[in-house]
Amino acid sequence: MAEPRTVARPYAEAVFRLADAALALAKWSEMLAALAAVASDERVRMAMKDPKLAAAKLAGLFISILAGGLSAEGENFVRVLAENRRLELLPEIRAQYEALKNEREGIVEAEIQSAFDLSNAQASDLVSRLEKKFGRKVKAKLTLDKELIGGIRVILGDKVIDGSARAQLAALENALKA
Repeated sequence: MAEPRTVARPYAEAVFRLADAALALAKWSEMLAALAAVASDERVRMAMKDPKLAAAKLAGLFISILAGGLSAEGENFVRVLAENRRLELLPEIRAQYEALKNEREGIVEAEIQSAFDLSNAQASDLVSRLEKKFGRKVKAKLTLDKELIGGIRVILGDKVIDGSARAQLAALENALKA
């Protein structure tokens, strides 16, 4: 069986092309977020696993839960996913869509892990420096990680900037062992 990431890719790309052509990237982002939230609900997940539940009823379930929250194209997308038994891929489709959208808009997502809470001024300054370094707009997600001991770790895609005390101690340990 293929990886969910691989199966979700054509759906994400198709939705992105549709949204981009209609100049509706933000609207589709909202719809996919709502659809992914519905698909992640435990009760809905149970319904999706029921082989006796017809695709039309499953699509109707999603559409009724999000009553008024989906465009006609969004409803059609749900029906296509239901017919192909791919509704469980909605969180992955959303993630891939967001990556395509961010790439188009010149945005890079960064996870900033800090040993201590950062003030708004510190976070803004850090984001500003990252934007200058990478030449793209940075969408930051701040998390607290006491394991770092001190400092911060920034993860941007496959790049990691580790300025934590833990990383410095590990480097010192390796140098002393050598």
